[in-house]
Amino acid sequence: MSLAGLFSQRWPGVALFDLDGTLVDSAPDLAAAIDSMLEHLGRRKAGIDNVRQWVGNGAGVLVRRSLAGRADWEPASEKDDALFNDALAIFYHAYENLNGQHSVLYDGVEECLARLADYGCRMGIVTNKPEQFVAPLLEQMGIEHWFDLSIGGDTLPVRKPDPQPLIHAMTELGGTRGTTVMVGDSVTDISAALAAGIPSVAVRYGYNYGAPVDSLGADAVVDSLAQLL
Repeated sequence: MSLAGLFSQRWPGVALFDLDGTLVDSAPDLAAAIDSMLEHLGRRKAGIDNVRQWVGNGAGVLVRRSLAGRADWEPASEKDDALFNDALAIFYHAYENLNGQHSVLYDGVEECLARLADYGCRMGIVTNKPEQFVAPLLEQMGIEHWFDLSIGGDTLPVRKPDPQPLIHAMTELGGTRGTTVMVGDSVTDISAALAAGIPSVAVRYGYNYGAPVDSLGADAVVDSLAQLL
């Protein structure tokens, strides 16, 4: 569906946004924290290019991928789990000090959020980022005032691509499947929206892994959130 078709009747009453890779380029901070963790464990740094390919499924999966050095990690023993637990704690400590320090908003984000607010749209964050890091990053980026609600990867018992975080946010914000849209950058976001039965917009500039964004089944695909205007 084209953007014109998606918003032909009216702007959505509720807009849900992924955070990392959709609103904020947070890869520099995440990469610095991952590299700090790997160095602490006596391992080679991963580097930002690799980390960009591993973001999207929450901190735990990011750490698993970093320890394995690839996206398709698979724990093999209890020893691996013990290492993971130590690594995750080290990562959390490092990222708490780095969160938002080198991150930047993507072009078009402020413009899009301001316009949606002008139209009376209620907005929420639905991310797989641990909840403790969401509000500080929004505040650091100066966009916390646009959002009525935020759901992290550990706010509910399940996270994206499970549809429940989207359905919960939609309900809390007074939306329906016909008046809500999900905006994200990866298969995780689009799959969650499809399962929730709500329209979705995918951005091409984020941290998608696997299949190209244009093939994920989103109702619209954009190069900048400014295109939604």
